[in-house]
Amino acid sequence: MTSTGANQQKPAERVALAVGDRFVTTIEKVAHGGHFIARHLGAVIFVRHAIPGEEVEIEITGTGSSFNRADVVNIIKPSPDRVSAPCQFAHRAGCGGCDFQHISLDRQRQLKSEVITEQFARIAKRDLEVTVEEVGAPLGYRTRFNAVTTRNGDLGFKQARSHKVVPVSDCRILQPEIKYQELASRKWKGDLRVEVTLSSAGERTIATGYSRDETPVRTSEGPDIGQYSINGFNLEVSQRSFWQSHKLAPAVLTQVVGEFAELQVGDRVLDLYGGVGLFTSQFLEGIGDGGQIDLVEGSKSATSDAIRNFAEIKNVKVHTGDVAKLLPRFSQADVIVLDPPREGAGKEVVVAMVALKPRAIVYVACDPAALARDTTYLSEAGFEIAKIRAFDLFPMTHHIETVALFRRDKVS
Repeated sequence: MTSTGANQQKPAERVALAVGDRFVTTIEKVAHGGHFIARHLGAVIFVRHAIPGEEVEIEITGTGSSFNRADVVNIIKPSPDRVSAPCQFAHRAGCGGCDFQHISLDRQRQLKSEVITEQFARIAKRDLEVTVEEVGAPLGYRTRFNAVTTRNGDLGFKQARSHKVVPVSDCRILQPEIKYQELASRKWKGDLRVEVTLSSAGERTIATGYSRDETPVRTSEGPDIGQYSINGFNLEVSQRSFWQSHKLAPAVLTQVVGEFAELQVGDRVLDLYGGVGLFTSQFLEGIGDGGQIDLVEGSKSATSDAIRNFAEIKNVKVHTGDVAKLLPRFSQADVIVLDPPREGAGKEVVVAMVALKPRAIVYVACDPAALARDTTYLSEAGFEIAKIRAFDLFPMTHHIETVALFRRDKVS
């Protein structure tokens, strides 16, 4: 008589994949970072150039202990949301920039909404749904870019997860006034970093430096300081200072941040990671002459710009240094606005902000994972999300801009 245990099947072991392996799989869902999840014999795979629901042939491009990476090489059953990419360089062996060009615009925004929901569920352990709002045309919106040149001096961009430079003759997401095609037709020196910006006054600035070292780029053409006008307030922005890349982003973000902040005459405002003063410039009317704005920023280039921008305004003070180290110097704030880099603010900054007992914290985030993590820290300190909006300021890519309003939880 055969024992019952002899008939029991062992669970299938996870297969070991190798770079270059090809097989057919079905795409499950979108993941943070512009990837799409698939599985094969127990192995988790992050796939580029896919859409959920598609049956595709993929090729493994990288392996790891917890997940693998792959590219779509053949589409067997395409999604109804798959479209022809408007850019000839948007493919697996091409430019690594626009990773969503193969997806319809409505579906792009829907996928970004799903990423926000998934990050908040996984990291912040809360249900949150937000519509990613359309801002403008999906092409011709970008006012600045960083490119590189090949050893032969051809202008281009790097492949995804690679140091290989792909020569690119035209970039469809850039503003036409940048005249990228003219720049691409030039013969550059080899192995250069090329940074180009276009101000709202139409000034084009080109800065270059060698890609093999970390020395700062230097302006080689155009003004080193660009002129920008936001709702009638003129700002100077140096080539090395941060500025939003979407031409409509400054107007969109200042409007929603202002609405969320609900400034009152006499308010004490902290503008953290304040850059050259974009938000500060739009807060002056709301706080009146009796209010005070302290702008805190780590970039010396940006604070030098900010000092010039507010030289004639007595109730604005500019502070250069690490936000986490400078925050404890402040004793009180009515409203705090922060626009941190991609890694977010972090627990130390959150604790320091909460200690100032603001009535509102307005958080501008370019990474939903960092926002979800900092939401957990804020919740532990008694602040909860009161409002949240998301904007498609990076069409054709997986990136998202989110603005969240936090208020003290009355229960706590």
